[in-house]
Amino acid sequence: MSKPIQLPSDETFVLNVGPQHPATHGVLRIKMRMDGEYVSEAETVIGYIHRMHEKMGELKTYQQFLMNLSRLDYLGALGYCHGHVLVVEKAGGIQVPERAEYIRVITVELNRIASHLFGVGSYIMDLGGFSPLMYMLQDREYILDMLEAVTGARLTYCYYRFGGLYNDIDDTFIARARAFIPRCRESLKKYHKLVTENIIFRKRLEGNAYLSQEICRKYGATSAVARGSGINYDVRKNEPYSVYPEFDFDVPVFTEGDSMARYKVKMAEIEQSLRIIEQGLDKLPGGPIMAEKAPKNIKLPVGDYYQAVEAAKGSFGIRLVSDGSKNPYRLKLRSPSYSNMSLFDEACRGLMIMDAMAFFGSLDLVVPEIDR
Repeated sequence: MSKPIQLPSDETFVLNVGPQHPATHGVLRIKMRMDGEYVSEAETVIGYIHRMHEKMGELKTYQQFLMNLSRLDYLGALGYCHGHVLVVEKAGGIQVPERAEYIRVITVELNRIASHLFGVGSYIMDLGGFSPLMYMLQDREYILDMLEAVTGARLTYCYYRFGGLYNDIDDTFIARARAFIPRCRESLKKYHKLVTENIIFRKRLEGNAYLSQEICRKYGATSAVARGSGINYDVRKNEPYSVYPEFDFDVPVFTEGDSMARYKVKMAEIEQSLRIIEQGLDKLPGGPIMAEKAPKNIKLPVGDYYQAVEAAKGSFGIRLVSDGSKNPYRLKLRSPSYSNMSLFDEACRGLMIMDAMAFFGSLDLVVPEIDR
């Protein structure tokens, strides 16, 4: 049990934001010590929906655990699924057909765009703008329809397999993906005119909640949180995996370090994902989508393995310790949202409550991934 907070003056009080509150983006509680309208101390309280994914990973076989990964971040699930199959394939020496890796990248980037659209749209709604969310959800629905057609699901996917894919994409999927690219680029122009250039939106975010590179590194922040503060780090570039080295794309970086910069990184990343998808469709090779000798019952060699991927929320890592049995001896998941959330307590001190909430939304957290 935590110690009660001492209240030194009549102007100081404790404000609980959550665990059921629109500003918390899920079942998260923020215990704030307020000095009038200013935040003097904040404590994020997690664990309200803890589901013990890591423990389940140690009790299930490798195949049985495939469906768990998409329950971490239901908005950008495929990135987490990708990391899981990659670490098992690395440990087991499983060779994946090139076509399967290209399709993985295409579907992951589509899912990244869907996650960014929902994250940015809900953030704008938190700040009082409702219409942009409806437009962004319309584009997101187009992506979900495409992914549903090939994976059979709209949110919690189990599409990747050790050694390849469950299902190949067809000409209809390719045609719809090609049609989506110019559509989304036109939408981005509309979003920038409607939101980015909006003077009210800019006044709320420009100069709000400056994050230095030092504090980002201190808490292990990644994604737009770090890249909005000038840290040029993206796992796809810095620790290349899959077939990402075959693609030409940029890592958006802004140096302002405020909430506006974090928003701009997300919007710029959508365009870069479109570039990757376009190249993937152009270069898509033929051939099988599953390894010819993909094992049905996996027992990995004894060892300690790690794989990081650039998920929609940031750097997601899996540490897998194998003792040679059909289950992992230890499975540790590195959650990007947990690292990004951790800096909030220190960085929000001195902010007004409305600015603290604007800062919190710019971190783009997904709580089920924190309470893994």
